[in-house]
Amino acid sequence: MGKKVIIIGSGFSSLSASCYLAKSGYDVTIYEKNASIGGRARQLKKEGFTFDMGPSWYWMPDIFEKFFRDFGKSTSDYYHLDRLNPAYSIFFKDEVVTIGDTLEKICLEFERIEEGSSPHLRNFISRAQKNYDIAINKVVLRPGLSPLELVTPETVLRLDQFFKTISGEVRKKFKNPKLVATLEFPVLFLGAKPDNTPSFYSFMNYADFGLGTWHPKGGMYEVIKAMGQLATELGVEIITDSAVKNIVVTDGIATGVITNGEEKKADIVLSGADYHHSESLLVPEYRQYSEGYWKNKVFAPSSLLFYIGFDQKLANIQHHNLFFDTDFQAHAESIYDCPEWPQDPLFYANFPSVTDSSMAPKDKETGFFLVPIAPGLEDTPQLRAQYFDIIMDRFEKLTKQNVRNHIILNESFCVNDFIEEYNSYQGNAYGMANTLTQTAFLRPKLKSKKVKNLFFTGQLTVPGPGVPPALISGKLVSELIMKNLK
Repeated sequence: MGKKVIIIGSGFSSLSASCYLAKSGYDVTIYEKNASIGGRARQLKKEGFTFDMGPSWYWMPDIFEKFFRDFGKSTSDYYHLDRLNPAYSIFFKDEVVTIGDTLEKICLEFERIEEGSSPHLRNFISRAQKNYDIAINKVVLRPGLSPLELVTPETVLRLDQFFKTISGEVRKKFKNPKLVATLEFPVLFLGAKPDNTPSFYSFMNYADFGLGTWHPKGGMYEVIKAMGQLATELGVEIITDSAVKNIVVTDGIATGVITNGEEKKADIVLSGADYHHSESLLVPEYRQYSEGYWKNKVFAPSSLLFYIGFDQKLANIQHHNLFFDTDFQAHAESIYDCPEWPQDPLFYANFPSVTDSSMAPKDKETGFFLVPIAPGLEDTPQLRAQYFDIIMDRFEKLTKQNVRNHIILNESFCVNDFIEEYNSYQGNAYGMANTLTQTAFLRPKLKSKKVKNLFFTGQLTVPGPGVPPALISGKLVSELIMKNLK
């Protein structure tokens, strides 16, 4: 048997790394603190309703396909994908913008709102497509060890795009605030404000309008189940209900972990848990980053989530729905500039049972509501109830229906739960924001500089937040481990 690797946590990045390492002959065991695998991408099943508890958008299908192809498989070997049409709807105060499943349909919608905007949109998406190709095939496949990784013939030609912002680029060509909000929305997946995100990240707009929005039948958890099955097929042992309490270091070398009161020995320890928490499993002298370091970083938002079961089908909704009927900038400031509960929050609502009948009992609806908030905020039952009323009032008004009397299941998840369930730093939901000063080699490292044979993966390191980057992070760290052991 090959060298022994212990992986802490079973989210997307951990499962990805486990597959690559097992394929290369390593003896891999995953320890997961919760009862089921998936980390923040767990699933809640209750009274016939099925909820993805975390990620609910399936973007960048090429990344998932590449992952499975690396093992001689295809996504279709494990789950069925449907491209959503429409991809999503955005509710403004006075109208709904519908994003179709082709660029042609989206151009028609842009023209309806702002005459003459479609040629600008085509140019914008064309540039975004080139950025996507560079980002996905060049930049994100590098392990964040050196600034020189960002220097390629392609990125040098686009150097200015690292110093301009998405917001600046969008607002140069599009004047209608609804179109501006529509084009600025995708970078929120990177966990930062559009006016603080390099314009190079417009590749997210190509991921949106070019590659489309998809749904795995049965929900996003089907992807986790697929990766767990693949890992098991490759020989990975996955042990749940096993929180790791300490990383054991002997003479400056990681030699195992303590879980369930026992020491488990290993040649390599890899943590896919929250990076700050992972370092707290070490004695202070072996931690790379101080509390001051973490405190000064820009973290992606936390979230207030509601998992709601309705006793009837709802009207005037799509699978994915964004509610942008309030001030985008004011909400962003309450997350990043002056952390506080937002007065008039934007929110997102996901109804997977609109397109997938398996997600809810017959003639009922599964609803997932998300309000982005600053990490580290006070989280009380009273605040949750207050914000539930705020978003329900607006949801009923904008979709022109009464739904409160049809709620038969209502569970919430917020800052305290992110901390308790996932050891998440300040209860963040998405990791560390991808700002200019927190990109690539400027993010926390995949390899510990203080402890030999200790590695990290996930959304706080490279490439950054999001499900596709998590798959890539697992691949990058596995390659780094193999290179170091050679």
